[in-house]
Amino acid sequence: MTSTENREPTRFAQTGSAYYPIFVAVFTALVIISNVTATKGVAFGPILTDGGFIVFPLTYVIGDVLSEVYGFKAARKAILLGFAMNILAAFMFWVTLYLPAADFYENQAHLENVVHAYTQLIIAGLAGFIVGQTINAWVVVAIKERTKEKHLWARLVGSTFAGQLGDTLVFCTIAAGAIGITTFKDLAVYTALGWFYKTAVEVVMLPITYRVIAYVKRHEPTYALAA
Repeated sequence: MTSTENREPTRFAQTGSAYYPIFVAVFTALVIISNVTATKGVAFGPILTDGGFIVFPLTYVIGDVLSEVYGFKAARKAILLGFAMNILAAFMFWVTLYLPAADFYENQAHLENVVHAYTQLIIAGLAGFIVGQTINAWVVVAIKERTKEKHLWARLVGSTFAGQLGDTLVFCTIAAGAIGITTFKDLAVYTALGWFYKTAVEVVMLPITYRVIAYVKRHEPTYALAA
């Protein structure tokens, strides 16, 4: 029986469906929103983070769904699209910044501060995003190749642990200066708490992620459950 299971192909849905573009659109929007909100440094007592902490973990939830249901190539396509849209957003912010300001517009200096911070954060976010989401997608698919439809929790938790670690290390190292972090101690706190928080959010979200994945698998015409 074990031999039969090992020979059984890993099943994934095709991307030409109604659900895939919806997930990709939400995924891309969340990434852009999180990069904009991350321009503000946030402190809860000794806990240092940024404004993106509310939205960003949700990108990994959707990344898990994409990887589990559609496979690594489909998840990578979503990651690259998110990357491209963030580049476009940064470009348009800079174009807007250098457009001639109307006489009544008094927020040019504030806009400059936001765009400059956003640019550094977009570099940090894109670097961390590509590293973390690629690790996340690869781990989900690699574990699924061995477990097929069993042990979904292992795929989700394992990918979260690895992906968020890679993402947070890269992002925080580059982004720290943009939100005013200048000491190694603050950087260490920012990085460690960021990784712990984002991982914890995904673990707490597991019941919802389970249900979303189960729903999509049941309703995706091209997805065939393994026997």
